[in-house]
Amino acid sequence: MRRPRLLYVPFWVTYLFLYTPIVVLVVMSFNSGDSPYSFEGLSLKWYGTLAGNANIRTGLVNTLIVAAGSTALATVLGTLLAVGLARYSRSRLLDALGVLPAVLPDLVLAIGLLVFYATVKMTLGLHSVLLAHTVFGMAFVTAVVRTRLTHTDTSLEEASRDLGATPLTTFVRVTLPQLAPGIAAGALLAFTLSIDEFVIAFFTAAPTSPTLPIVIYSMVRFGVTPEINALATLLLAVSFTVVIVAQRMTRLTESLS
Repeated sequence: MRRPRLLYVPFWVTYLFLYTPIVVLVVMSFNSGDSPYSFEGLSLKWYGTLAGNANIRTGLVNTLIVAAGSTALATVLGTLLAVGLARYSRSRLLDALGVLPAVLPDLVLAIGLLVFYATVKMTLGLHSVLLAHTVFGMAFVTAVVRTRLTHTDTSLEEASRDLGATPLTTFVRVTLPQLAPGIAAGALLAFTLSIDEFVIAFFTAAPTSPTLPIVIYSMVRFGVTPEINALATLLLAVSFTVVIVAQRMTRLTESLS
């Protein structure tokens, strides 16, 4: 039965509403004029200006340090947590607690982490942001790897143990290869979330070590410029690329199951 074409109208209207501002932002990043609101011609000059901005370079370096470090920690801890929940626990409460940081409002998690740092008298800096991003990044890795674990063949692990392999050898040589696509997808997701995350970084970073989203926020407070549009376009490109790769890895995980 053929569907009426009118049913597609809300679908396309929704997509236009969501993506028109993004398209406008990308187009305005190539504006040759100084105004962010009127297009005067195509130019790459704002990308050159962006490359020469010392504050943005500093923020980018800080962001990459935090994203790389938190992704590494979140991937290791999230994978171990997912395996523990799937193989050694049958508690729905523990399953929910494992992914709770992913569903908590960022503001609640940020305030909680700030209070914790103050309680243990930890100084703020890149290390505090890195640990904070590890907390919520680990929840996403756990969720992705946990999904993959539900589709793995446990008989392979049992056969490995029956043949005399130690639990560590079984985990390294049997379990991890099966989980590799899910681990990669979770790591990519944690990385892109860390790059774009603002609220938690704003509460847990020191004034002397801002991440790139904090630098953008400080620039936007004085008005949007084509330079901001160029930076946002680059961040969009990175985010879309990583998300698409993560999605492909997730589909590979499902096809392998």
